[in-house]
Amino acid sequence: QVQLVESGGGSVQPGGSLRLSCAASANTYSSNYLYWFRQAPGNEREGVAVFGTRGGFTDYADAVKGRFTISRDNAKNTVYLQMNSLKPEDTAMYYCAADSSLRAWYSRSPNYWGQGTQVTVSS
Repeated sequence: QVQLVESGGGSVQPGGSLRLSCAASANTYSSNYLYWFRQAPGNEREGVAVFGTRGGFTDYADAVKGRFTISRDNAKNTVYLQMNSLKPEDTAMYYCAADSSLRAWYSRSPNYWGQGTQVTVSS
């Protein structure tokens, strides 16, 4: 059964930090690529970070480079998104996703999605 469950969202002041977690079922966690996407009201879905499980490849959206870090814990079948120096424009629903292909980064349509966790950055 495919399952991705996000947690860790919340409200934080600008400049603060949050760590999102995504617990994945074993068959999903073995996907070639694990993603974090986000979508704010009225905006298109955008890729935030991607982790290539076959070699540790990572990539980030320009807007978050240097502030966000994607990582995983194999023992826990969990992928994380550490978010530092948060800005109001980071406010969005954040989704964990998985796909066998890196094309999903560009299509923004991975095969498997979690239910999302809300991140709000506001003073």
